[in-house]
Amino acid sequence: MGHRTDQGTRNRRRRSRTALAVLTAAVVGVAGCDAVGGDSGPSGSGTGQARPSPKPAPVWDTSPGSVAAVGDSITRGFDACTVLSDCPEVSWATGTRADVNSLAVRLLGKQAVRRSWNHAVTGARMADLAGQMTRAAAHRPQLVAVMVGANDACRSTTSAMTSVADFRTQFETAMRTLRAKLPKAQVYVASIPDLKRLWSEGRTNPLGKQVWKLGICPSMLGDADALDAAATLRRNTVEQRVEDYNEVLRAVCAKDRRCRTDGGAVHAYRFGTEQLSHWDWFHPSVNGQARLAEIAYRAVTAKSG
Repeated sequence: MGHRTDQGTRNRRRRSRTALAVLTAAVVGVAGCDAVGGDSGPSGSGTGQARPSPKPAPVWDTSPGSVAAVGDSITRGFDACTVLSDCPEVSWATGTRADVNSLAVRLLGKQAVRRSWNHAVTGARMADLAGQMTRAAAHRPQLVAVMVGANDACRSTTSAMTSVADFRTQFETAMRTLRAKLPKAQVYVASIPDLKRLWSEGRTNPLGKQVWKLGICPSMLGDADALDAAATLRRNTVEQRVEDYNEVLRAVCAKDRRCRTDGGAVHAYRFGTEQLSHWDWFHPSVNGQARLAEIAYRAVTAKSG
């Protein structure tokens, strides 16, 4: 009877030690998983460390391989070379002249000649942008450069200016048109220049004022020397409308992951007489086009928008 009791006691002790060993191993195993963050890698790796997750590719590419430009007379180099004529070779966006060093040349070098396209049209307004986007998209560019809106404010009267609501709708339509064809193309949007600043600079030149009478931006440049209350109100109304347009450009662009603006840099740039056409003292000269190219290149190649 006593022998069987001793044997039973020894069996119970062995079972207790076995259970304790199993429990200890389980606890150590759980602690080991937590120690490497729940990802210990492949079985048998022996590293005991989690593998880092791959970094997502950046949405904005600072070195696109092709450029298409859309917009108005500024992007066509109007009045930069000869009076009342386009001069696309000095365009800030796609021009080929060395003294401009356009955005395309800065990005693409010698390849700019065959890897950039200019679909801007002198006199174009925001309502025309969707059609230009369609033509630009046919080249499948990696970057679309946009500068448009000055002609929406440069009308015969302030009441004829494009409304802010219509301007927004037309820009949204243009962006949707591009995205339907090129969902991953990048878009750079330049702000509209300060038209009142251009008036204040150009009005000191008698030749410029004579050219203005031919119909260049009458809402701002008409009766260039008039400083009465009505003229001041008219110019201030145009100035405010341009600021409203620029806010639309910023807000609509901000909704698109592959769109960035210049942050208002073109509007803030203080064009001097050297940066204005010596034909009309309103459009950018060759020097002014080069300054626009600098602004665009800084915006496109910035590490973050």
